[in-house]
Amino acid sequence: MILLADGGSTKADWRLVDKGHEIKKVITKGVNPFFCTREEISMEIRNNLLPSLAEYSIDEVHFFGAGCANPEKNAIVRDAIADNIKASRIEVNSDLLAAAISLCGHNTGIACIIGTGSNSCYYDGKSIVDNVSPLGYVLGDEGSGAVLGRLFLGACLKNQLTKGLKEKFLSEYNLTPADILDRVYKQPLANRFLASISPFIFQHIGEENVYNLVYNALKDFFIKNVMQYDYKNNEVHFTGSVAYHYQDILHKIGLELEIRIGTIAQSPMDGLIKYYSYS
Repeated sequence: MILLADGGSTKADWRLVDKGHEIKKVITKGVNPFFCTREEISMEIRNNLLPSLAEYSIDEVHFFGAGCANPEKNAIVRDAIADNIKASRIEVNSDLLAAAISLCGHNTGIACIIGTGSNSCYYDGKSIVDNVSPLGYVLGDEGSGAVLGRLFLGACLKNQLTKGLKEKFLSEYNLTPADILDRVYKQPLANRFLASISPFIFQHIGEENVYNLVYNALKDFFIKNVMQYDYKNNEVHFTGSVAYHYQDILHKIGLELEIRIGTIAQSPMDGLIKYYSYS
C-alpha cells in the first residue's frame, strides 16, 4: 500500500492507496518544516494519523509538502515519518512537485499553487526545470491566502473598506485593531492567521473594493511569476483553495493577459493518486 500526503501550512491531507483505490483519508494539522520541528511533526503523525492506519501495512510513503524545498528541511519530515511508519520507501518532496505531477502528469506545462502561500514552476514532464522563488508572504506569495489576508487587514485598518464592512469583520472574528497587530507581529504562524481571513474575503467578493483587492493580487501573481516562464507555448494549471474559489477571476485575468488556463483543481490529491497508480 502507498501512503500519499499533501502537506500544506494549514493542514495535511493523507491518503492510503492500494492499486489505484483510495482506502483511507486522514486530515491532520499542517506539516511545514520551516515552522515545525521533527518532534512536533512526529507527535502530530503519532497522535492524529497513526490511529486511523493501525490495521494497514504501508510499503511506501510519498510526502509532498510546503517548506520541503531542500535536503535539510526534507530530512526533518522524513525522519518524523520514519519515527512512526516502518515503510521500505519514504520520499519527501516539495508541494510544488506534487502540483506539477498532479496537474501535468507526463506532459510539459506551468504548474501553480495558490493556497495559504503561492508558488509556480515550469515542468518538463519529468521534473521541475524552472522556478521563480515565491519568497514567502512578506516579500512574495502573490495572490495567496496569507497575502490576501494581509492586504485586506491593511485596507481594514486604514479605513479603505466600504462603510460597515470593517465593523462586520471585526465583530465576526472577535478582533480589535490591537488584537490584529498582536497576531501579525508578535504571535507565531502569522501566515495561518492571515490566511484564515480568506473565507470572509470570499463571502464579500461582491464588494467592489474587495473584488479589486483580489483581482489585483492575482494579476500580480501572473505578472511576477507566470509571465517569467514560456507561457505563450504552455498551458498554465492551478491547484490550491484560493485558485479554486477564485477561478473565474483567474480565467478573466488569463484572457486579459493572453495566457491559456488549463486545469484548476482544489487539491493535487486526485492527480497524485492517478499518477502513482499508473506510473
